[in-house]
Amino acid sequence: MKTIRTDGISWLAPVPGGTSEWYCAIGRKQGDLYEAEEIFRSGRPLEGNRLCLIHYPEGTVYRPVSPKVGTYLDTPVYLEESIYFLQVDFNEKVIRILRFACGSKNAEVFQELPLASVKNCYNLQLQTSPLTLTRQGDEDLFEIIWPERTSFALAPHESFFLRAEDHLFFNKWHEEGEGASYRYWEETVVRDLTGNLVEVLQGDVCVMPNGELWHLL
Repeated sequence: MKTIRTDGISWLAPVPGGTSEWYCAIGRKQGDLYEAEEIFRSGRPLEGNRLCLIHYPEGTVYRPVSPKVGTYLDTPVYLEESIYFLQVDFNEKVIRILRFACGSKNAEVFQELPLASVKNCYNLQLQTSPLTLTRQGDEDLFEIIWPERTSFALAPHESFFLRAEDHLFFNKWHEEGEGASYRYWEETVVRDLTGNLVEVLQGDVCVMPNGELWHLL
């Protein structure tokens, strides 16, 4: 049995984006990003959370950014031999996209945006591919914040989960009936970058470690 020193973080998951080599462990003692924003705005102290990257199979742990009071590090994504993750700095009112190069093991600021670019941090996430900053607010509005800027309304029960170049993939659930006649099912809604419907797929779509999309029926 290997012992992996993650500073007491017991949550571990593969880095999304099509890799079988990298895992992440994130401290969430003060909740998710949106909850961290609420804590900061209320005037309560916001501890900087911790993020560890673990390389498989040897289990080497990397800590690309030191915790900083008033900031929050969110779930990373993998793209083309780099790992990208959000750092929201509420003190300086900026959103940073940080890049960790898997080869050199160095971290740097890849992109910086004003925090005023978004209404709030509710469901603010990095996605691939290409690298995209999105937000799906509680007002049933989907937004691309960067590198393009676009927004459109969603149908009820749609949740964004994947971008593949000019196509956006949303999970949509349905339910009807009651009791013995109750029925629940899910489908995948594909839209273009302006929100126009491209197609509806039965089942789910996932990204494999080589970047290929698999449609599960």
